[in-house]
Amino acid sequence: MSATYSSASWRGVNLLLLLCAIWSTTGLLLVQAKVHYHKWDISYKFKSPDCYKKLAVTINGQTPGPTINAQQGDTIVVRVKNSLLTENVAIHWHGIRQIGTPWFDGTEGVTQCPIVAGDTFDYRFVVDRPGTYLYHAHYGMQRSAGLYGLIRVAVPQGVVEPFAYDFDRSIILNDWWHNNTYEQATGLASIPFVWVGEPRSLLINGRGKFNCSLAGPTAVCNATNPECSPYVLTVVPGKTYRLRIASITSLSALNFEIEGHNMTVVEADGHYVKPFVIKNLNIYSGETYSVLFTADRDPSRNYWLAVNVISRKPDTPTGTAVLNYYPNHPRKSPPTSPPVGPLWNDTMYRLNQSRNIRSHPDHVHPPPLTSDRMIILLNTQNKVDGYTRWALNNVSFNLPHTPYLIALKEKLRHVFDQRPAPETYDYRNYDIHSLTHNATIGTSIYRLDFNSTVDVILQNANMLEANKSETHPWHLHGHDFWVLGYGQEKFDPEVHPKEYNLVDPIMKNTVPLHQYGWTAIRFRADNPGAWAFHCHIESHFFLGMGVVFEEGVDRVGELPTSIMGCGDSKSLTRP
Repeated sequence: MSATYSSASWRGVNLLLLLCAIWSTTGLLLVQAKVHYHKWDISYKFKSPDCYKKLAVTINGQTPGPTINAQQGDTIVVRVKNSLLTENVAIHWHGIRQIGTPWFDGTEGVTQCPIVAGDTFDYRFVVDRPGTYLYHAHYGMQRSAGLYGLIRVAVPQGVVEPFAYDFDRSIILNDWWHNNTYEQATGLASIPFVWVGEPRSLLINGRGKFNCSLAGPTAVCNATNPECSPYVLTVVPGKTYRLRIASITSLSALNFEIEGHNMTVVEADGHYVKPFVIKNLNIYSGETYSVLFTADRDPSRNYWLAVNVISRKPDTPTGTAVLNYYPNHPRKSPPTSPPVGPLWNDTMYRLNQSRNIRSHPDHVHPPPLTSDRMIILLNTQNKVDGYTRWALNNVSFNLPHTPYLIALKEKLRHVFDQRPAPETYDYRNYDIHSLTHNATIGTSIYRLDFNSTVDVILQNANMLEANKSETHPWHLHGHDFWVLGYGQEKFDPEVHPKEYNLVDPIMKNTVPLHQYGWTAIRFRADNPGAWAFHCHIESHFFLGMGVVFEEGVDRVGELPTSIMGCGDSKSLTRP
């Protein structure tokens, strides 16, 4: 006997099937999502990453720290014990947007009080997007002392990425000094100004090679120390590799090369890239990339992985690692000299590579076609009461003793300057090639309308030294932004917006500002909290090169008391 159903009954059946599908999908996600627990002890240890023995800040005795591996949607819990004895600490999860958990962004002075010596603090957050990210210290200049590591977030099971490979590998790049961060910070904050100087070594996965003959008579430098033996990346001939490359440098822009091999760029800061082939990759502090390469060269020999300083006149030897073709011995040195990279001062080459980074055609997130607000930030080096500082629109940024997120949420209006930060500068009359003048110190912030679209124009200019402009990698916490364009010389708000890429701009969290040029970004102020936006060069942020954006703090939930305890937040802590 056949059954007959009314149209209403069919709608009911369809609704039931839809609900079942939603439930099963949600249930699958819930089953797949995991919680990853990590227990970290932060302490000083004597280390010799480039053969020269010095104190380093370590995680469980390691530098770099352990790699965090997770899948999209997983929760990461990191219990941090500060065993530095006389030093505070905070850890930033670079590229993780902290949606719903702005208090765990890990930025001392902005989202939390530091973890004081002897205390333990729990970070807990969701990794909401797949990709390659970083973590690092965000207290003083501690990052350059060795507290950093990698975060790798995989796509959910069954999701196919827009590129294929056989194996997935990672490297993290860093620059390294032999004097400690206290010496560096003291020199920067002194009259006369003492610059940190160029790094002594470049590290690949925490390994480099300093020429021990240049070490002082009291230094301990052992070229045979296994801690500084080159990192070895072993490959099988004929196989294709995804190589995740992250830069955590404190100063240096780097150029990375795999000797004799082309690379195809496929990911930048967790977003898929329209693939393009390169010989060298320019990578700036705070950036991450994925490249594909195939082990298709002469398999009877090994090859160099090489990093060289760009954008600054190099005074640091090439950093090297070994690409080991199996079954060659991993310690078999390549028969050639390490690649020296492109000319360090070829600005157009670097600018053109930046412009080539666009969204993958199948993964374009179109930007809003217009913005609600434009903020133009002039980047200059200045003097403030005789001290050398970096400034934005003639204001050099200082962090208050009470973190902004706490002050804003608890309405502690007296702890920072309530006047609005400057939106622009006199771009019609200012000469970006002129030597800059005195600036002021400020704690003002930019208050953004929630869910508004904001353009930020970064404008580079001359330093205190004639005919000199530096590259600045800018990092935005709590967001990804669209990179709308790069240009040379001075940005004109009436002309250059017409040249924006509104079709397939890449989304990133860190972007370079090239010498005597401009970079335009656009983002949605849709993540409630207080978020730092700053130059990722450690000494530049230390000297005032940053701002804070506030958006929708009234939507932020109750703050955990664990982030309090400094400045005026002492009175807010409860047992």
